Amino acid sequence: MTTSRGARLGLRALALGYVGLLVVVPVVLILWRSFAPGLGEFLASVRTPAAISALNLSLLIVAIVVPLNVVFGVGTALALVRGRFRGRGLLQAVVDLPFAVSPVVVGVALILLWGVGGWLGFVEHLGLKVIFGLPGMVLATLFVTLPFVVREVEPVLHEIGTEQEQAAATLGAGSWTTFWRITLPAIRWGLTYGVVLTVARALGEFGAVIMVSSGFPGVSQTLTLLVHSRYIDDHNTYGAYAAATLLMGLAVLTLLLMTLLDRKRSTR
Repeated sequence: MTTSRGARLGLRALALGYVGLLVVVPVVLILWRSFAPGLGEFLASVRTPAAISALNLSLLIVAIVVPLNVVFGVGTALALVRGRFRGRGLLQAVVDLPFAVSPVVVGVALILLWGVGGWLGFVEHLGLKVIFGLPGMVLATLFVTLPFVVREVEPVLHEIGTEQEQAAATLGAGSWTTFWRITLPAIRWGLTYGVVLTVARALGEFGAVIMVSSGFPGVSQTLTLLVHSRYIDDHNTYGAYAAATLLMGLAVLTLLLMTLLDRKRSTR
């Protein structure tokens, strides 16, 4: 089926207009609002104690969530690809559950589970504050980022097969040696891509985190919660734009890294 040059140009214009309306225009508007008063005003807004604390907390959550996702994500992918066990289909569905469940629902479920009156609420009496503290925010972020490492590593494991691992086993290599010498190098690009996606998702999470966070500046307020607090509670529109620009800068860096890794993975 061939299309005329005018039809192709019309489709391109429609696609570019759609992307521009949804992405380019809001981004340009935020940048313009952030830097219109000058660079000094922007730096002053993102250097406040609340902004620095929010940035540090966001990075801390990422630093906790990413290693946990790597360990459990790779283990889950290996179990789904290499294993044959009862309940495998259920595990597949659980991995994809964060794509289907609203993050707000996740936050409510965590409150019902870990709150004072929840099934595991007794931990509050042991001195471990989960809800409205860092542990609850980490749990919420872990849930919403669960699928990324699994779904990036799983197809790579299917592609490489088991021949090299079986050859290593016949030569006397143990399970750990085979994993470190054979499996991990083979999945490293898929794993790295999954890590980048996890970082991007963790930095931008809002719905689940706001449900389990107290939102107090300097205590349990991430960058996304800082944007919400400045815009809704403090009516500090410029501060919200500045914080959003900082968050967007981190997202752009993550996107660039993801693009570079994708190109490198394609050449491999």
